[in-house]
Amino acid sequence: MNTKTLKKSEKKGFFSRLKRGLSKTREILTTDIDDLFTANRKLDEDLLEELEELLITSDIGVSTAMDIMNTISKKASEIKDAHSLKQVLKDEIIGIISQVPTTTNTVSEKPHVVMVVGVNGVGKTTTIGKLAARQTTQGKKVLIAAADTFRAAAIEQLTIWAERAHAEIVKHKDNADPSAVVFDSIEAALSRNVDIVYIDTAGRLHTKINLMEEIKKIKRTIAKKMPQAPHEILLVLDATTGQNAISQATLFNEALEITGLALTKLDGTAKGGIAISICSTLNLPLKYIGVGEQIDDLQDFDPKAFVEALF
Repeated sequence: MNTKTLKKSEKKGFFSRLKRGLSKTREILTTDIDDLFTANRKLDEDLLEELEELLITSDIGVSTAMDIMNTISKKASEIKDAHSLKQVLKDEIIGIISQVPTTTNTVSEKPHVVMVVGVNGVGKTTTIGKLAARQTTQGKKVLIAAADTFRAAAIEQLTIWAERAHAEIVKHKDNADPSAVVFDSIEAALSRNVDIVYIDTAGRLHTKINLMEEIKKIKRTIAKKMPQAPHEILLVLDATTGQNAISQATLFNEALEITGLALTKLDGTAKGGIAISICSTLNLPLKYIGVGEQIDDLQDFDPKAFVEALF
């Protein structure tokens, strides 16, 4: 099998896993919408109210649902049945997702430093492992900094992922100063001609130190060693937490100026409307989505493929 065919089959495989992962939302946006139009109902106020409830149920969020409903109300004369309503919804969702700025990440400086942040349990460590594996597969030299020193399990997990991804790792003892780990990692990356550095950070502290202050300190440490770095600050969010993910993103963005998002656990337990809500509310690039535990279950976010999988 040649590389082109392999990539096509990988994409096809990911799309089918994404469809499975979005099954809850697809049921709301297809079966439930079909049910609204039973017995030849017309698009009246009652039906619009029920539709708004369905959208909110799918984790699209109240304000995004209201924006979509405004458009649907304006186009009410064109909507005769479930099929035409779904087409308007599709167009509207594509419009929302496509408005979000994209990042090119063309950084000439080596190493390219990516700080990965997020609360505990969102899949931060596995996201780093998967990203590292993608880069090493492309022939890049990768180093991982285990700067979540407050959680021994995080360092152990990251070490396993580094081995699987054929990436280097810099780690200190448990409870070491995270900034010291970061300083040593950047120094090692510079001396070893590393292409990309992924920095894991704490998602919760067992001390009274403020989490955001600790992460800001890491950001300053990176900049001391490399003035233009970090080149990216990637926030990992768990799709199963719904609207709570928006609150997390707002807090992290205010403290750190996030450059991109990774949305994990779109594996059937989450409602995929959260991706639409994130794009609509935060105006931050949704770069990656994850649909499972395997290395290739994290992929670049493709708005068109996402909306196709939704319907």
